[in-house]
Amino acid sequence: MREWRYDPIQKRWIIISTTRQQRPVAWQPGEEVPTPQVDCPFCEGREGETPPEVFAFRTGGPNEPGWRVRVVPNKFAALQIEGELERRGRGMYDRIRGIGAHEVIIESPDHECCLSDQTDAHISLVLSAYRQRLRDLMSDTRFRYVLVFKNHGREAGMSLSHPHSQVIAMPVTPRTVAIELQSARDHYARKERCIFCDILDQELEEMQRVVELDDDYATLCPYASRFPYEMALLPRRHMADFATLTDNQLSSLARHLKRVLQRMKHGLGAPAYNLILHTAPNTSGTQGRRDYWVTLGEDWHWHIEIFPRLTRVAGFEWGSGFYINPQPPEEAAARLRAIEV
Repeated sequence: MREWRYDPIQKRWIIISTTRQQRPVAWQPGEEVPTPQVDCPFCEGREGETPPEVFAFRTGGPNEPGWRVRVVPNKFAALQIEGELERRGRGMYDRIRGIGAHEVIIESPDHECCLSDQTDAHISLVLSAYRQRLRDLMSDTRFRYVLVFKNHGREAGMSLSHPHSQVIAMPVTPRTVAIELQSARDHYARKERCIFCDILDQELEEMQRVVELDDDYATLCPYASRFPYEMALLPRRHMADFATLTDNQLSSLARHLKRVLQRMKHGLGAPAYNLILHTAPNTSGTQGRRDYWVTLGEDWHWHIEIFPRLTRVAGFEWGSGFYINPQPPEEAAARLRAIEV
C-alpha cells in the first residue's frame, strides 16, 4: 500500500507506505558500530541485486561492474513511479495515490569510502548525478518537488552502510520547503531582493557564523540554528535552481563541500549527519499556480542544509515545534573554522 494523506490540522502530507517495512538494515537495534555487510547489494559486482540502473558514470555496459557512481530505483520504494495521481477527497480528508519516484544514488563502488574522504573529482561526479536526476525527474509534470538527501550513519536513518544518497520526487511541495518559498516570496514582494542573499550579505559582513568561504560558496551556522553545528551551504551568487549548475560550478562546489565535511568529521568525531538539498520546485505541472512562481528565479536561492546528529529531538520539540540548541552557532562556527583540513 502506498498513499499520500493530508492532515488538515497540521497542513502537511503524510506518506503511508507498507513496502518500507521490508527494507534491509546493516545493523541490529542496540549495536554500537555498524559493520560492513558481507552481501551488500550496493557493492561492485552485485549489480544484479538492485533494480536496473537509470543512470551511471561508468565504463562498460549497464548493470555491470566498471561504474563510479550509479543510480537505481529504490528496491523498497516509499512511492511508485507508475500511474496517475487520482487526487480525491473523502469528507474532511484528502488523498493522492502513492505516486512518486524513489531512487538511490550509490556514491562509490568502495563500501568503506564515505563522501568526505572521496577526491574532489569524485564528489563532483556525485553532485553531477544529483543534477542529472533533478533535470530528468522535473521533466515529469506529475511531480511538484524533487528532494535530494543523504543519511550518513545509523543515528541519521541510514539503513545500509554503503555510502549513498537518495532522491524522492513527489506530487506535493514539502511543508518545510513551502514555508521557505513563501518567506522568500514575501521578502521579495516587500524589498525586491532575495532573502537568502540579504542574509548572506550580513553574515559575510559580520563573519561570526561563517564556517567555510571561497569565491563561489559560503557555509555558515545559521543565526537560529536548531541543532549543534547545524550548517547551511549557499552559492554566493544568486541562483535558484541546482539543476542549472555548470560543470565548473559543480567542481567548485565539490571542493567546498569536501572541506566542510572534513571539518565536521575531524572536529566532531565523525558524527552521523543528514545532508539535504533545497532547490527550486518544479513549476511545469502546476497549471493553476503559475502566477505564484512569477518571481521564483529572483526570490529563491538553492542551498544545502547539514545536520550533525549530536542531540535528539524529544518531547518538548515534538510538542511545541521549538528547538533547544545547547551550542550557540557563533561558538560552533568558530570551532569548525579552527579545524585544519
